[in-house]
Amino acid sequence: MAINVDGAARAELFWHRMAIGLAIFIVLGFLQFALRGFVDPVAAPFWVHLHGVAMLAWLALLIVQPTLVSRDNLALHRRLGWIGAGLALFITGLGIFTGLASLVLNRFPPFFSPPYFLALTTVESLVFGLMVWAAVRRRHTTAWHRRLMIGATIVILEPALGRILPMPLMVGWSDIPIGLIQLGVVGIIALYDRRTLGRVHPATKAIAAIVIAVRVTIYLLAMTPPVIALAERLAGA
Repeated sequence: MAINVDGAARAELFWHRMAIGLAIFIVLGFLQFALRGFVDPVAAPFWVHLHGVAMLAWLALLIVQPTLVSRDNLALHRRLGWIGAGLALFITGLGIFTGLASLVLNRFPPFFSPPYFLALTTVESLVFGLMVWAAVRRRHTTAWHRRLMIGATIVILEPALGRILPMPLMVGWSDIPIGLIQLGVVGIIALYDRRTLGRVHPATKAIAAIVIAVRVTIYLLAMTPPVIALAERLAGA
C-alpha cells in the first residue's frame, strides 16, 4: 500500500509541475510582450482584460487541483472542478467573442489575415472548450481526465507563443513551429507515460492528434470562401 500511495503522490507531483510550467510560460509570454511596449494595456477594451482574468483563473485552478488530490481533499477538488467547467465554457465563448470583436475594431495582429485570425480564434476556443468537456465526462477515469485538462491548455498555448516567436517573419508558415512546440510539450507527457506505464497512454496520443488537427484545420479554414467572406465583412475590408 505504501508503494501505491507513494506512486500516486509522484503522479500528482508531475501534473502539478506540468500545470505550473504551462502557467509560467503563458504568463511570461504575455508579460514580456507588454514590457517590450508592443501593447498598451490601458487602451485595451474591458473584454480583453476580462479574458485575461478568466485565463489567470483557469491557470490557477489547473495548479490547485492536483494539490487538492495529493492532500486527499477530493470534495473541494470536485467542487472546484465544476467551477472550472463553467469557467472553461465562459472562456470558450469569450475567446470567440474576442476574436470577432478584434476583427470589427481592427485590433488583430497585422501579420495575420482576417480569415486566418477568424479561424484561429474560433477553432482554438472551441477545441479548448470541447476538450474540457471531454475531461469532465471522463472525470471518473483519472488518466484520461488529467491528460485532457492539460491537453486543453496546450491547445491554447498559441497566443503566448505568438508573443514570443518572431511572427512577422513567419507569415504563412507559423502553424508549423507553433505545432511543433505544442507537440514538444505533449512529448513531455509521452515520456512520463513511458517511464510510469511502459507505453504512451491513448489520451496522450489523442492530444497529439488534436494538436495537429487544430493547426491543419485553421490553415485550411482560412482559405475557404465562407470564412474569407465573413472575415472581410467583419473587418470592413
